[in-house]
Amino acid sequence: MKVLYCTSEAQPFIATGGLGDVAGSLPQALRQRLIGCRVVMPLYEDIPQEYRDNMKFLTSLSVPVAWRRQYCGIFEYKVGGVIYYFIDNQYYFKRSGIYGHYDDAERFAFFSRAILEMLPCIDFQPDVIHCNDWQTALTPVYFQLFYVHNEWYSQIKTLFTIHNIQYQGKYGLELTRDVLGIPDSEVSLIEYDKCVNFLKGAVECSHWINTVSPTYAQEILNPWFSHGLDRILRERSWKLSGILNGIDTKSYDPASDPDIFAPYNADDPAGKAVNKQKLQERLGLEQNPSLPLIGMVTRLVAQKGLDLVKEGLEQLLWETNLQFVILGSGDWEYESYFRDMQEKFPGRLVACHGFVPELSRKIYAGSDIFLMPSKSEPCGLSQMIALRYGSIPVVRETGGLRDSITDSGDEKGNGFTFSSYHSGDMIHAVHRALSGYANPEGWQILMKRAMKCDNSWGASAKQYIHLYRELTGQ
Repeated sequence: MKVLYCTSEAQPFIATGGLGDVAGSLPQALRQRLIGCRVVMPLYEDIPQEYRDNMKFLTSLSVPVAWRRQYCGIFEYKVGGVIYYFIDNQYYFKRSGIYGHYDDAERFAFFSRAILEMLPCIDFQPDVIHCNDWQTALTPVYFQLFYVHNEWYSQIKTLFTIHNIQYQGKYGLELTRDVLGIPDSEVSLIEYDKCVNFLKGAVECSHWINTVSPTYAQEILNPWFSHGLDRILRERSWKLSGILNGIDTKSYDPASDPDIFAPYNADDPAGKAVNKQKLQERLGLEQNPSLPLIGMVTRLVAQKGLDLVKEGLEQLLWETNLQFVILGSGDWEYESYFRDMQEKFPGRLVACHGFVPELSRKIYAGSDIFLMPSKSEPCGLSQMIALRYGSIPVVRETGGLRDSITDSGDEKGNGFTFSSYHSGDMIHAVHRALSGYANPEGWQILMKRAMKCDNSWGASAKQYIHLYRELTGQ
């Protein structure tokens, strides 16, 4: 089984979010299970020189971009047994930043076409081309239009993964012929609501579509979650499924994490108390082991449920003697709110702005409860990391949060959940968590159960392998 994993970003080379983490971890997990997975991505200017210096040049070719052709260089780099291919074109990629350029439609149209053009040149014939998010969404479109009837490509299947449906690649219809190279007779493949929609094209043309959690696969059929794509997704729901992402359990391991204050594990959790005490000391909180400490590591945007936090946090702080720490950056509205709250509750609430990786791990390790009241959450990784570090999640039942966290009202539960997007329900869930924390013996059982949850990429990789085999009949 051979798979080409197509992505616009990947760890350790360059990443801006969850897609980069997935593209750095899933191919490795597949390779360990004897799947010949290779990765292709653009050769951005911002990729560190230490990687660029060790890339091997393979070949060059010209790639059709509508009515013209553009140079494409192919470079290779190996990480942990996985081969990464880099698509080079200085006109498109020799600039600062991955996204947000005026010609992103053309840049990623070139990348999507280059993926298909390079395969015979490097003598790699995959069974599955696995594309991800709007930046590679034109690959299945081009495949159906220009390659599927070519004998060399005819047995290849295409899989498209939606990581966040909010980002769809929407552009004006004037791009179809001169920039994207879509024939007038086939514009309907990518036209949606009177504009070009890359994601819609992938939904139409891919052999299968999946999302990053089973619940999210169902949610995006609903207008509340779909950002307008529910109509076409309902029409194509017969080829839609969801597989929950995993986390890198070697990197996120409290027994060996160099960024936390003291090591610990599920069978010997004593070090967690040390991490809490040291975190309280670093942040200027009262060093009292009996006070429950609630943590958040998040982008400060509405999607993360911060409207509920704004409505309910002050009530929680007046009603209970808890401590609260948040790390993140984002919208000015929320940054200002948490600064004001820190002034109002000195010594009990700390707002750390920006993103500091080592501090985020100290918050996972030092907090007792981890709050994620998201409005929507395609998968979510923070709740899985919190479980790994024994910080009990309080989450809203949406997307991957619903699929990974079970309410502890069930004897097999690993956290506390609430369903409606309402601050009162969030407050009630937090109170239930605080009641659980007041029972040290029961809390230790819950914490041990949380830390033993398997959210590794191995579990996800097995499901992807099953999907690949179903697609190809192997």
